Amino acid sequence: MKHIRAICLDLDDTLWDLGPVIGRAEQALQAWFAQRYPRVTQRYGIEDIRELRRQIEARHPGQGHDLALLRQATFTQVARDCGYPESMGEAAFAAFQQLRNQVTLYADVRPALARLARRLPLVALTNGNADLDVIGLRHYFCAVLGAADLGVAKPDPRAFEAVCARLSLRPADIVHAGDHPRHDVAGARAMGMTAVWVNRGHHAWPDGMAPAEHVVRDLGQLARLVGA
Repeated sequence: MKHIRAICLDLDDTLWDLGPVIGRAEQALQAWFAQRYPRVTQRYGIEDIRELRRQIEARHPGQGHDLALLRQATFTQVARDCGYPESMGEAAFAAFQQLRNQVTLYADVRPALARLARRLPLVALTNGNADLDVIGLRHYFCAVLGAADLGVAKPDPRAFEAVCARLSLRPADIVHAGDHPRHDVAGARAMGMTAVWVNRGHHAWPDGMAPAEHVVRDLGQLARLVGA
């Protein structure tokens, strides 16, 4: 891949396993509610809050890309329902965000990012709202682009166009690597980028989709693929 001039990386489920992170955050937040706002836990369990969030997203389909907005709106509604001031929603969101950023990086991530960053500019493109400053990875990236700031989420081509604009490069100059077949691989490929599927879990490729041209199991393999 000698023609490649930059690398774009997904975050959630590419650099860390998101499911356990969210699960731990939800459990810890229930304890936080029990200590500070006990009426919440009397009315809402974890699955109840998840369902409320799904309902709020369904009522605001144009905001599906802004996960932080949806979660904060959910906590604000919980506050109203339980007779607490709306400031509880803001406090709950801040507590959740702190917990959400307590990720466990895959073992290959830091060494591979160091190799990749020495070779090429790195951009993060995420549909989530992880804070790389808090996580301690921001210094590897020249830019971090999130769906909430862009106003669109992958696989919308405008998300990938924003990467090209930030780097002042053509799509053909950029590798995008991520775990999601549609959001990452198909989205990047449709833009003309070189797409790499980061398949850590040995998942089967979805039926009906053109297969990924490049597949790696971890970021170390990605680094070797791009010659880093």
